[in-house]
Amino acid sequence: MSTRIDGVVLLDKPAGMSSQGAVTAVKRAFNAEKAGHTGTLDPMATGLLPICLGEATKYSQDLLEADKTYIAQVKFGSRTDTGDAEGLVIEELPLPTFENEAAIQNTLDGLLAKFTGLITQIPPMYSALKRDGKPLYEYARAGVELERTAREITIHKIRWTNIQWPEATLEVSCSKGTYIRVLAEDLGNTLGCGAHLVGLRRTEVGHLSLEQSFTIESIQQALHDSSNYILPVDALLQTLPHLTVDEQQAKRLEMGQRVPLNLASIEALVRIYRTTAAPHNFIGTADWRSGVLHPKRLISQAT
Repeated sequence: MSTRIDGVVLLDKPAGMSSQGAVTAVKRAFNAEKAGHTGTLDPMATGLLPICLGEATKYSQDLLEADKTYIAQVKFGSRTDTGDAEGLVIEELPLPTFENEAAIQNTLDGLLAKFTGLITQIPPMYSALKRDGKPLYEYARAGVELERTAREITIHKIRWTNIQWPEATLEVSCSKGTYIRVLAEDLGNTLGCGAHLVGLRRTEVGHLSLEQSFTIESIQQALHDSSNYILPVDALLQTLPHLTVDEQQAKRLEMGQRVPLNLASIEALVRIYRTTAAPHNFIGTADWRSGVLHPKRLISQAT
């Protein structure tokens, strides 16, 4: 029989496992009633995958909107049908010649200037974006290519961390909706020799870091103290301002009622706590507008 467990598990997803497979493994390990993730990682990719259990699933959308940081390994000189190493090579192109390593570094550094800040990307055919209710990758597997609209994304930071030509490793901090596979392909196309992704590791999701994560093996093998692995629900929301309300105000919010607060008026999404010293004093989130709290997503207090 499954049990109610509320919180967040920061998983270091292994290569070869789908994001949904990772959710299922963590859910089974903790015998949890409900679980979900905060944004997919391709099976080839490894790294940080926050998994929400129980009431934390209500806040997974907040991390879907968050910035992400990746370590990406790019191979120049060939293109694949998927944009990564899992696809079939569809084109081999001659590599540019360089006089020395400094010339390679200068050329690759120069490339990055075109991929910093607000840029546009065309989503790949091998993606979960849907057209007429069907994901694009299903069309791609059937040999059908559909026209896709370019969309704006933001590359906050991008730098080469290692160059072993014709491969090079990038660290990329970017907005939601960024396809690192497409970034690799676009870098190769700009250089004129094509490229594809051969490795990807996610190191940050919003304010959460890979350094805080656990492998699936460690979770499965040492479950005698699950508190070591599960962060509280509000760990997802630490970048939001917080407010404390008394017990009467808390009950009103939990009934879906607005609560006026005689504090400085700001316009913000805030996390709310009750003044009681109970271990579960996090109530949820509310919109604070014109000195009034409007309940948004509240956690169930039922045990």
